[in-house]
Amino acid sequence: MERERGPFEQPISPTAVAARITRLERALADSENAVGPEHPDTLTARGALVRGYLFVGRSTEAIALAEKNLPACENLLGPDHSDTLQARNDLATGYRSVGHAWDAISLHEKNLAIHERLLGADHAGTIVTRSLLADAHWAAGRPGAALLGYREALGDAERELGATHPVAMHIRSNLATAYCSDGRIPESIALHERNLDARQADLGPDDPDTLSSGHGLARSFAAAGRLVDAVPLFENVYRGRERALGADHPDTLASRDALAAAYSAAGWFADAIALHESTAADAERVLGPDDPLTLAFRNDLGAALHRAGRTEEAIAVLEPVRAERERLLGPDHPDTLASRNDLAAALARSGKLADAIELHERNVADMDRVLGSDHPTTLIARGNLATAYGRADRLNEAIALHEQTLADRERLLGPDHPTTLTSCNNLAGAYARAGQLRESIDYYKRALAGRRRVLGTDHPATRASRDGLAHVRDRRHVALLTFRRSRPPQQS
Repeated sequence: MERERGPFEQPISPTAVAARITRLERALADSENAVGPEHPDTLTARGALVRGYLFVGRSTEAIALAEKNLPACENLLGPDHSDTLQARNDLATGYRSVGHAWDAISLHEKNLAIHERLLGADHAGTIVTRSLLADAHWAAGRPGAALLGYREALGDAERELGATHPVAMHIRSNLATAYCSDGRIPESIALHERNLDARQADLGPDDPDTLSSGHGLARSFAAAGRLVDAVPLFENVYRGRERALGADHPDTLASRDALAAAYSAAGWFADAIALHESTAADAERVLGPDDPLTLAFRNDLGAALHRAGRTEEAIAVLEPVRAERERLLGPDHPDTLASRNDLAAALARSGKLADAIELHERNVADMDRVLGSDHPTTLIARGNLATAYGRADRLNEAIALHEQTLADRERLLGPDHPTTLTSCNNLAGAYARAGQLRESIDYYKRALAGRRRVLGTDHPATRASRDGLAHVRDRRHVALLTFRRSRPPQQS
């Protein structure tokens, strides 16, 4: 989700951000020395430094200060004071950034009740708090609650503050990102494009908020299979964030990881893996090995290794990420489910079919329960389970599940979406394994035509469909020749 801007004004650059952090640190130290650690001026200075640390990704330091600041504000100012409410939000945001989403939810819910009681449901502070609570629900893996919260907060913000108010645009950005993850890609693109146009006009192309809108739009383009639009936009946003925020800022790392994933989707595996490896290493150095972003980047590296056919390396990366996400986020969190799916797919490709199928079956059932049967991640997992069934020669089950996944993707994403074409190609492969060559040829031809149109003739997926079609045609030709030769000669 989009990062809160913190105490930073334009122009923003790595030098300006570092200097501002230094001034905030000095201001806190000076205030503690002059008036003591619990003076109102010191509490204000400490809160500003907390928000500065959160903006640059120094979450551990931010949480340590926020855990000190909140009880001091409550004791000195009371639990309902505006500065106490801000301190509670600061701590909740810090908790959310390191994966402690349920602690964040508890704090935001307390703040929301106070805001609604004292200020009313339509006050700007109440709207912001409702949006922050939606952020925490999303981080906790509760997409239904998050989407409802975002939609309500955005409607209130547009009505009370205006459609182009910074608060409204921040909420709209997060709703668009949630829509993309939930498979509502056209709506996501429309919201991101609206924000990007407004922010470019108001803030300029290199402002962090403008770059955030560009990043969100590129992700939605990639989810729609529009790599020709996504890749150049990712590259532009990555360069812009590196200039504005520095190479080690979490948002810059996120742009580099997303660019690598787009390269992988385009079939440029060497470039993708090199970029994923450097991003994961930098995140571990900057954020720590257990940070949710670091785990996400390592999981993306494992997925790219799997795509490139380096399955044993992929398993070595994915297994510890899955275990760490289960420990940090819980077994039902969407990120944990995604890691389990990626690991099971790599196990299947490496020939460990019993382990892969057991993990896939459990995971698909959990995804149906947690995310719903139409969620994009559930469809990916179901397709991977079908592929594992096929590798294990459970062909009737494989074909039935591939047919179901293809029909669902056609209904939800359209016939030319890259993942729909993947389902089409996988169904063709299952039919070929079952010896149903006529059906296999039909689906390979359809997958090949779509991939040529959408991905281009040289994409690895297009080549795979072309090779599969040629192989099945050869098999059918041999079968027909054998059949003709085995027939008794016709009587004259």
